[in-house]
Amino acid sequence: MTVSEFFIAKKLITGKDGLKQLKSEVERLKIKRPLIVTDEILTKIGTVNLVEKELSEVNYQCYTGVKPEPEIALVEECALVVKRGMHDGLIAVGGGSAIDIAKAVAVFITNGGRIEDYFGTNLVAKAGLPLIAIPTTAGTGSEVTNIAILSDKQEQVKKGIVSPYLLPDVALVSPEMTVSMPKSVTAASGIDALVHAIEAYLSVRASPVTDALALYSMKMIAINLPKAFANPNNLEAREAMITASLMAGTSFGNAGVGAVHALAYPLGGRYNLSHGVTNALLLPYVMESNQISCFERFVDIGQALGITTSDLTTEEAAEAAIMKMKRLCAYVEIPTSLKDFGVPEEDIPQLAIDASKITRLLDNNPRKLSVKDIEVIYRRAYKGC
Repeated sequence: MTVSEFFIAKKLITGKDGLKQLKSEVERLKIKRPLIVTDEILTKIGTVNLVEKELSEVNYQCYTGVKPEPEIALVEECALVVKRGMHDGLIAVGGGSAIDIAKAVAVFITNGGRIEDYFGTNLVAKAGLPLIAIPTTAGTGSEVTNIAILSDKQEQVKKGIVSPYLLPDVALVSPEMTVSMPKSVTAASGIDALVHAIEAYLSVRASPVTDALALYSMKMIAINLPKAFANPNNLEAREAMITASLMAGTSFGNAGVGAVHALAYPLGGRYNLSHGVTNALLLPYVMESNQISCFERFVDIGQALGITTSDLTTEEAAEAAIMKMKRLCAYVEIPTSLKDFGVPEEDIPQLAIDASKITRLLDNNPRKLSVKDIEVIYRRAYKGC
């Protein structure tokens, strides 16, 4: 086994009613003036109110400017709110967008400079403000990863900040925070978590520790995502999904992700498409491309998804794993083609060039992909199943 490192949030709190520990964690971290980082929708539907109820006698304020697929400018805007309010800690409430903004702001405040200077790996010099992450979706795993993704509108691509200083001090993962998710978000975020698990398991940087987390999270998602999609009030399924998301996030936060994410970044940056949806849409086409490089691992994926593989050849089992994953996407109504989103077919060659530059992720992929290989994947995704 090659040498590997393992990073995770400093403290995990999971399970129903976990939110009741929020105030004590704020006190433990000596946060006197926390800023809740969230969005307007979660405020309007009452999800943020669940957090505010736990902060009685705490001098908090709310920043509600988070947008889907957040841009660099939002970090600067939120950081200005932190400085003006003299806030000494952050509570991120939301999906990956809110948590990633809070992560970036936390280190931006203490490190200074320009956010653009941090894009890449280990370019953050010191720890940020104390941060508590409370996810409201079961998909991104951002609450346990050392990564923040932001959209660079000038270059029309998403970029990542990777640093152990981005790891939240507390990940507070409670199923009741996800009940308000619309069905479409439940589906996209759930398949996004599956993408994280599968890409982590196929990564050339995988280890026995990340493998165990990835495989079990796949099993939990295959069983519970259809249930959570069919009945949003099924707290048992919700708890299983948010736990699976955390496990998948921990796995990919250490093993890395691959070509699915690399190909999704230009789509999100150029057309402002949801990260979860683009990941989910691209997954089967990238899996079809990757299977030749590691058939045995695809057999393991199939078994985790519930397939009996004993009577199948290795190649048949790998194909069955891809088909099972496609059926799961169909159950939760994931779109199957880029054409459905109005992506122009003539843009595909440039998309392939842009994706080929995301070597931080492509280097993790089990199959080495040329620009032509990437273009083929995009064209299959354009046409759909």
